[in-house]
Order: sequence, then C-alpha cells, then structure tokens
Amino acid sequence: MHILDFNLPLVVLLPFAGALLAAYVARFNRLAAAYTSGAVTLTTLALLAPALSLPFGGETLIQSWTWIESIGLHFAFRLDGLALLFALLILVIGLLVIIYARYYLNPKDCMGRFFAYLLMFMGSMLGIVLSENLIQLVIFWELTSITSFLLISYWQHREDARQGARMALAVTGAGGLALLGGVLLLGHIVGSYQLSEVLSAGDVVREHPLYLTTLVLILLGVFTKSAQFPFHFWLPHAMAAPTPVSAYLHSATMVKAGIFLLARFFPVLSGTPEWSLLVGGAGLLTLLIGAYTALFKHDLKGLLAYSTISHLGLITLLFGFGTQLAAVAAIFHIINHATFKASLFMVAGIIDHETGTRDMRKLNGLLKYMPHTAALAIIASAAMAGVPLLNGFLSKEMFFDQAVSASHASASAWMIPVLVTLAGIFSVAYSIRFIHDVFFNGEPIDLPKIPHEPPRFMKVPVDLLVIACLAVGILPIYTVAPLLDVAVTGTLQSTPPQYSLALWHGFTTPLIMSLIALSVGTLVYLKRHRLFAFHERYIAQIDARRYFNALLDALISVALKITRGFDKGSYQHAAFWVVLASIVMGVAGFMMVSAPLFGQRELLPVDMVSLLAALTLVIAAVLTVAWHRRRVVSLIVIGVVGLVVSLTFVKFSAPDLALTQLSVEVVTIVLLLLALYFLPQTTPVETDRLRLGRDALLAIISGVAVTLLTLMVLTRDFAPISHYFIENSVPGGGGSNVVNVILVDFRGFDTLGEIVVLALAGLGVFAMLQGLKLPAPTHNEQGLDWNSDNHPPIMQTFTRLLLPLMLLVAVFIFLRGHNLPGGGFIAGLIASVALIVQYLANGIDWTQKRLKIDMHWAIGFGLLIAISTGLVSMGLGYPFLTSAFTHLHWPVVGEFEVASAIAFDLGVFLVVVGSTVLSLVQLGKLSKASHPAEPTSSTDSSAEKI
Repeated sequence: MHILDFNLPLVVLLPFAGALLAAYVARFNRLAAAYTSGAVTLTTLALLAPALSLPFGGETLIQSWTWIESIGLHFAFRLDGLALLFALLILVIGLLVIIYARYYLNPKDCMGRFFAYLLMFMGSMLGIVLSENLIQLVIFWELTSITSFLLISYWQHREDARQGARMALAVTGAGGLALLGGVLLLGHIVGSYQLSEVLSAGDVVREHPLYLTTLVLILLGVFTKSAQFPFHFWLPHAMAAPTPVSAYLHSATMVKAGIFLLARFFPVLSGTPEWSLLVGGAGLLTLLIGAYTALFKHDLKGLLAYSTISHLGLITLLFGFGTQLAAVAAIFHIINHATFKASLFMVAGIIDHETGTRDMRKLNGLLKYMPHTAALAIIASAAMAGVPLLNGFLSKEMFFDQAVSASHASASAWMIPVLVTLAGIFSVAYSIRFIHDVFFNGEPIDLPKIPHEPPRFMKVPVDLLVIACLAVGILPIYTVAPLLDVAVTGTLQSTPPQYSLALWHGFTTPLIMSLIALSVGTLVYLKRHRLFAFHERYIAQIDARRYFNALLDALISVALKITRGFDKGSYQHAAFWVVLASIVMGVAGFMMVSAPLFGQRELLPVDMVSLLAALTLVIAAVLTVAWHRRRVVSLIVIGVVGLVVSLTFVKFSAPDLALTQLSVEVVTIVLLLLALYFLPQTTPVETDRLRLGRDALLAIISGVAVTLLTLMVLTRDFAPISHYFIENSVPGGGGSNVVNVILVDFRGFDTLGEIVVLALAGLGVFAMLQGLKLPAPTHNEQGLDWNSDNHPPIMQTFTRLLLPLMLLVAVFIFLRGHNLPGGGFIAGLIASVALIVQYLANGIDWTQKRLKIDMHWAIGFGLLIAISTGLVSMGLGYPFLTSAFTHLHWPVVGEFEVASAIAFDLGVFLVVVGSTVLSLVQLGKLSKASHPAEPTSSTDSSAEKI
C-alpha cells in the first residue's frame, strides 16, 4: 500500500470546485464554461496519473482519514483495478462529452449551468468508484441521483424533461434508500464499513442470517440505478435531456453505477442460488425486454435508450452467472458498451442538431448529405450488433460462451442460450434499422433543416470512440488487454482466470449463435412490417409510465386522506393529536414495566426563594393562558417565564445556559413583535365549551404525566455522563468551561450540524419573505393610529452610543468562552441584539447605509471556517473536528492559551449573527414593504420603522 498525499481526494473534489468556477466564468463568456470544464477534467486526469502504475503493478492505493470513528465513518478512498477502469471511463468520456457539448448546445442555452451540473455529476461518480468507505459511497450515490435530476431537467421549459427528471429521481432515490439499508446491514455483519475488510469477508456475509435481506436491499439500489427490470421504465423518459447528457449519463456513467456496485460486491455476495436467481433473472428479463422494444422505437434516442437497457441487462446477466469467466466478460462488455454507445448517442445528437428531428420515419438517405457521420454511425452500430473485427463482437462471443456454460447448471437451463440468442437477433435487427432507416432507404421527408455535416470538432469525440471500437476489435491484445486484466483483478480480488481475447476460436457453439443472430436478425429487419403491425396492435399500449404515475397518484391520495384526517388546518388540532399520541405511548410503555413508579433517592430540600420562583413561573404560565387573547400582554408575561427559567439555570450553576436563555429571550421577543404586527391585536373568544373542556382535560393529563415522569427520573439513582466531561474538559479540550468544550470539541459534530440547520433556516426565511407583501394594520385595537414618531431621537442617540459597548461585550464573551461562561453562540446572540437594536431605533435604510455587511457572506464564511477546522484536523491525521491547544508565554501578558477550537467558535459566532440578523431584518423589510411609513419629524426622515 502506498500513500500519495491527497491525490485521490483531490481527484474527487476538484470537479465540484470546477463546477463553481464554470458557473462563474460563464457570466463573462458563455464558451469559457466549456473551456474551464475541459481544463478541470484534464487536471483531474493529471492528478490521477501518478497513481495509475499501482493497480498495474498489482497494488491497491488506500487513503483514509478518520471522520467519526465510533460509527465506522472514514473519509477514505481506494484505487484498485476496478476503480481505475471506471475512473478512466468517467474522465475520458466526460472530456469527450464536454468537447461535444460545446458545439451541441444552442446559443440560448445557459452553458454555465450545464457544465456546472456536468462537473458535479462527474465528481459524484468519481466519489462512488473511488470510495473505500461504504457510507461515503452511499452519499456520493445519492449525489448522482440529485445531479442527474438537474441534468435531465436542464431544459426546464419542457414538460417531458421535468417529468423524466422527477421519475428518474423518484426511482433512483428510492433505490438509494434501500442501498443505504443494505450497506448498514453489510457493515453490521462484517463489523466494518471499510471495503478492504468487507471484500475479505465473503464467507462470513454469505453464511449470515441477514444475507438475503442485505442482498435484496443492495440489489434494489443496483437495479433502480442501472434500469433493470422492473425499474427499467425511467431510462427512456430521461432521454428528454440534451444528447450530451444521454451520451454521458445513460451509456457510460450513471447507469453503470449499479453495474459497478455489482462488480464491487461480486466477491462478497455472489456464489449463492439467491444471487443467481435475482441477478441473473433480472438481467435476462431486462436483456430481452430492452432488445425487443428497441426495434419498434421511431425516435433515435428512444431506440438507443432501450438498446442501453438491453446491454445493461446483458452485463447484469453475466454477473448473475456467478463465475469468474462471466465476470471477465461483464467487465469487457462494460468497456465496449461505453465506447460504441457513447458514440451512437453523439451521432444521434449530431443528426438532431443538423436536421432538426430524430424521427427515423423522416430521416432517410442521409448518407449523401452526411457521409462522415454516416461512416461513424455504421461502424458503431456494427459494434453494437456484434459484427466481427469490432469490439462488440469479442465481448458478445464471451457472453455467448458463458451462456452455453450456464446451460449445464440444471435441466431447464438449456433455455438460456436460446433466449440470449433471441436477444442477439433483436440487437442485430435494431442496429440494422439504425443504419438503414437513417442513412439509406430513399430521401429525407419534410426535414425542418437542410441536412449537412456538423462542425469538425463536434465529430472529433465520435471519431476517437469509433477508432477505439476498431482498435479493440482488431488488436485487443495490444489495446484493451492490460486494462481489462487489472480491472478483473480488482473485481475478483484475486488472480484472474485464464481467458483469451483471440479473434478466432474455431467453429464453436458461440460462433454458431453469433451467425444465427446476424442472419436471423437481418431477416427480422427485412420482415419488420408484420412485426410492427403485431407490436402496435398488442404490445405498444403497455406503458410502464402509466402504471408508475397511477402508483404515485394512489400513494399521494392515501397520504392526503391521512393528512386531512389529522390536520384540519388548525395548529390546535395538530397539537391535540401530538399530545394525545405522546400520552398514549407513554402510558403503554409504563404498563410494560413492572417496577415501582418512584425510586428511593431523596430530593433536594425546597427553600423559600426556589418556592417563590416556582410560584412566579406557575402564575406567569397561567396568566399567559388567561390573557392569550391580548397578544402583546401575553407576550410580556411569557417573557417572565423565560426570565424565571434563566434564574433556575443560575441556581443550579449553569451560567452559560442562563446567558443563552436571556439572549434567546430578547431575540425571540423581537421576532414575535415583528410577527404579531401582521396578526390581529386580539384573539377571538372561544365559544365551543365541549372543545374547551376537552383541551383542558388533555392539558391536565399532560401536566400530570410530565410531573410523574420528572419525579420518576429524579427519585432514581443514575450515573450521569457529566463526570467524564468534567474530568476531561481541561486535559482533553484545553478549557475549564465544560459547556463550551462540549460544544466545540466533544460534541463538535453536533454543533456543526446545528449551525448548518440554523444557516438553512436563516436563508429559508430570507427566501420566503423576499418580495412578499402582507396587509398591515394602520391602528391599534382601540382604533387609534400608530404613533407617527417611529424612531424617537432619544432612542436613536442612546443605541448609537451603546453599539460599540455591546459589540465589545460580545467580543469579551466570545474570547473568554473556552474557560469562563460565554462562547460563540452567546456572543453571536449578543452581537445580533446589538445590530437589531440599531435597525429598531434608526430604521432599515439608515442602518444599512452605515452597516454595509452582507449577512449571506457572514453565514457562508462561518460555515466555511467551521468546516475548515475539521478538514485541517483530518489533514493532520486526526479525526474530523479534533481540536488542539497549547500555552504560549507572551511578553507583558504572560502565559496565554491558544486553542484551535476558537476558530470553530468563530464560525458558530458568524453563523448565529448572520442567520439571526438576516431573518429579523427581512421581517422588518416585510413591514416596510407592506406598510411604508410616512416621513416624520424624526432626526432622519429617511428612516423607516422595522
């Protein structure tokens, strides 16, 4: 094992960075997006190049950094022969598609968005094939579903593109969830999510009771992604995407992701009757259905879509045979199919681009108008049909040979060679149709454009792929053999079996099957008219999309009925069901336990101050309910509840929580005041006594239940985890403030997740309220107009003087947080209050002219800083978000602690400030937009109320 520092992570992550760059440069020059994407792909290949020699030398490169070791999650990458093959397919064909797309896209198409999506998809696919950790693999797997959704729906103005993208996302997304379940079970069986350990535990997995469940879940992910029966129907509808997308996603990469997973897990899951039945059965059905249906499609991309389905079924069937030689044939056909099918999709795009249609009933006689394109299409189609001296012939011969070998497995297995020969017949027939109906067969019929050859460089990618078809078909030993050998070694995780790539093996059964397929396939095409009539009459009406949509409609209908049964559009009604369900489940849980309700632990004595605080809390809560119709008054009273809770934290030595509670109370009061501005000043009187009685009874039962639960916990002895944190706070985290050390060190990953949610919430509020206008009241409940002095001068003066002091307090609280009460979250809330007060006192316009801070950038930089602290620790060989600290002796100041956690805390601070101010100011702008204030005698007549 060798370690080449950071190469594999950069190979995966560079396309994502390139996507941002491509989108940016397109703002200045639309073609720059294509050139940038090509440069990014070439750079990625260059980064991969130093490691290429390792798989060819029989070595596997693994690079791993601990992420969350306790759950087996590592940031880990693996390069063996199988990963190398797929990485080269993804990058090389991706580069050719980028060159092709530069000429294919219309001047009106947004190139920046297209190439950004394409590079994100490229990075996601590289993440799948180069992942060493299974959880990481599933994350990239789901990213391919999302990015393919964006690519398929690229032409958003087209209904078929939107529907095809939704269908692909629904099917592959559901399969991804099943795959996640299968991977979790697989990791549970093996005891690790690292591929190195999983691949060496095949016997353990196959003998485990959970083997079948694991196999089914993983195969659901495979079959949905690779369009295997019965999930094959989404792929043809995804052809609404631009042709470069079809050439890349649906022939060389995305649909091959499931095939890759079959190859990757072949040493672990194969070799059982269940594997042969499920994988082989799905592959055989897909092979036949795709080959048959392709013949009857009039759309060029429709024919190629179903032929892709058929060839994916062929590869799946080979893996289903379960032998090492079958795996060799499968890997070989993966290579060949990627070359001839990508070239054929590009040819279809050229024809569409230069004639304005893909309908083969109109596309006749293009040979004399597009001779170069015709030559390329004929060679690629012949490779697809399995004509000798082309690459498709070699892998098809190996396929037929394995089908013959599989026919000896049982008495009924003789049908396998017959059925695969039938599929070969249809493959020849639809390949001939692609050639004859488009380039021969008379003259074109009512074409939207006069056909002609495309620009020279639009054909170059197709030229290269067709040359590959010829080179592999004629000289396989000198072209594809080394790559095939290392890919098979990576697949089998052992020495490959003996196999031959010779062009002539004598007059064998597979050769006879090929001759039958070629001759009978030609006859089928010549007699196609009767077949077309039969198909139109009996089979054409079968549309899987109709059944899929019916299933979705049924699921949505059931979901709506259930939702409407529990949600009447009333928060009170929704809360009733939530509280009732909690009570029922709580009671049911306690009824299953025979232990006494209360323990023997003594409670703390009650002092007078605590009793008064508790009574104040109860009275404030009751008054909040009693005065709830007077909303501003009830808001003030509920603030008393928050104050008493803060004092409770102080009593029990939790000053951090008390500071946080007080800061949150201030921000919440401002938020509610802004929201209440648009609500009626009073709440209507409730007249339904039955409902009042029901709610009162439910409230009493809930209160009693919570009280009993609290007493049951407090009267029992338990071992708190606080001792661990107290003992390890200073030696492990370098801080004596245990709460802050927990947030930025021990539970830093939780805090990172929380600030991400907070950032999304702030951005979501901003997006939802942007440009919104609501009717705003012009007077209070007594009918009196609002005070026209929105910003009293004395308030303006004092808040401007207090701003530096409040920010200084925030900085002080931030800097002391690691050892004394404080920290980034509390400091962020204090700074937010300082800024919001300026908006309240001086108005939005006045404040924004002087505080020119874009809170979007504050949120972005905060997340970037927080995540970077974790990545830096990983780069140094430690788990994600591991903090470090040391003590420095500074002149005059003396000894001073320096902790890396302060950078993470700074990220928390920025996200809290950005999200809070962004949300509240947007609410203020909503008030301003809905009910603009008239100029007043205020010190600044341009100031608006918030």
